[in-house]
Amino acid sequence: MLTYPNIDPVALSLGAFKIHWYGLTYLLGFAAAWWLGRRRSSNPSSPIIKEQMEDLLFYCALGVVLGGRIGYILFYNFGAFLHDPLILFQVWKGGMAFHGGLIGVLLAMAIYARKLDTTFFHVADFVAPLVPIGLLSGRIGNFINAELWGGPTASAIGMRVACDHNGNTEALCARIGTSADGLYSLPVHASQLYEAALEGVLLFSLLWLVSASPRPRMAVSGLFLLGYGLFRFIVEFVRMPDEHIGYLAFNWLTMGQLLSLPMLLFGLLLLGLAYRSKEKIA
Repeated sequence: MLTYPNIDPVALSLGAFKIHWYGLTYLLGFAAAWWLGRRRSSNPSSPIIKEQMEDLLFYCALGVVLGGRIGYILFYNFGAFLHDPLILFQVWKGGMAFHGGLIGVLLAMAIYARKLDTTFFHVADFVAPLVPIGLLSGRIGNFINAELWGGPTASAIGMRVACDHNGNTEALCARIGTSADGLYSLPVHASQLYEAALEGVLLFSLLWLVSASPRPRMAVSGLFLLGYGLFRFIVEFVRMPDEHIGYLAFNWLTMGQLLSLPMLLFGLLLLGLAYRSKEKIA
């Protein structure tokens, strides 16, 4: 059995001004995407040149932040938004949704592709391998915040969490109960780390390998949608749903799984269309 290391979510405190690790993980993800994008742009067939990476990153970062926040409100907290619309701007309280961020990035890529007078999938195939590093960083941020835990488990990789660490761990202990000493939660799945491994490390490796070899247009985008949708759907079986939403059906279907289903289907569609084409690009 493992024990959560009780990481302080505040990286730096300067009086009333606090810098949280969660925000720093987002910055790290954007920085890594910029660096990897500049490496990819050195390929002669790249639709993006090095000098354009800053603009592309700016567009996508806006899509991630705005889409992620709006998506969280619409998908996971719409009732509270109707009661108090100002919660949309209360970003310091947390709340970002990947599927909302994805929609935001898709719109950003469409706008940027039009600016470059190129096709959407030229840009999307370029951007897709850069995304998993940001997902990895974000899931590490969730782990530091002690949020988005999986359900109780008796397995050897179960993690017990100190109930008095912060508000998130207090809520976890209240929701699932505590161990015999009452100081720690029952062991739970560290689903944030599962997602970091699957959506971050494994998905990045797959996309980077495929994008580095000749392949048809849309294949990289399709693989990203299929891979993320599949990995997220699987992890949702052990990740606890938001308490105020619960399971949507069958005592197992979560909002995350419902939102991932279109990604799975559209990813398969794109891969099918891509490999029907005999034309390969470098």
